[in-house]
Amino acid sequence: MAETEPPQAETLRLFFALWPDDATRDTLNRTGKWLHQHWGGRRMRADTLHITLAFLGSTPVDRLDTLFACADAVAVEPFELVLDQAGYWRHNRIGWLGASETPLPHHELVGALNTRLQEEGFPVDTRPHVPHVTLLRNSAGGEVQKCTPVRWAASDFVLVTSRTEPSGAQYEVIRRWPLA
Repeated sequence: MAETEPPQAETLRLFFALWPDDATRDTLNRTGKWLHQHWGGRRMRADTLHITLAFLGSTPVDRLDTLFACADAVAVEPFELVLDQAGYWRHNRIGWLGASETPLPHHELVGALNTRLQEEGFPVDTRPHVPHVTLLRNSAGGEVQKCTPVRWAASDFVLVTSRTEPSGAQYEVIRRWPLA
C-alpha cells in the first residue's frame, strides 16, 4: 500500500509594506520612467510600487489572524519619507529609489513589526533595513543619477499577497493599518 502525504496547508506569499497613495505612485512612476531613460531595463508597473517593511514569503493561511495581531500591536506616528537617492544593485540588476536619511518613525515601524513577527515565530530579516522602491529590473545601471526627490507621507502600512502570473507579479492588499 502506497503512503499518501498529508494535505498541505494552503499558503499565501506575503509581505508587509508601505503602499503609496495615487499621487505618490504617479510621482514614483515618473521617476521610474526618467531612470529607465538612463539605465534601461524593465520598468516596474505603477500598481506594484511599494516599500517592503517585512517579507514573510510562503505563509499558511491559517496564520493570517496571528499576522493581523502582530500588526495590530504596532503603534508608530505617521511620518514623511523623502526618497532622494537613485541607486543600482549590480548583483541583481535592480534600479531603485531610496532615502538618503531615514526618519526615526520608519525605523521604529520596521523594528516593532519585526519584533512582533519574531515573537510569533515568523521569519525576520536581520540585515539593516534599507527603505527603497524598486523601479527597474534587469537594468544595466550606470552612474548614480541625481533625481528630483519624491515626498511620501506615510500614514499607514499594509499586508500584501503576491501571485506570479504570466503577465508578472500581481499584488493585492489584504489589510491596512493606520499609523497612530
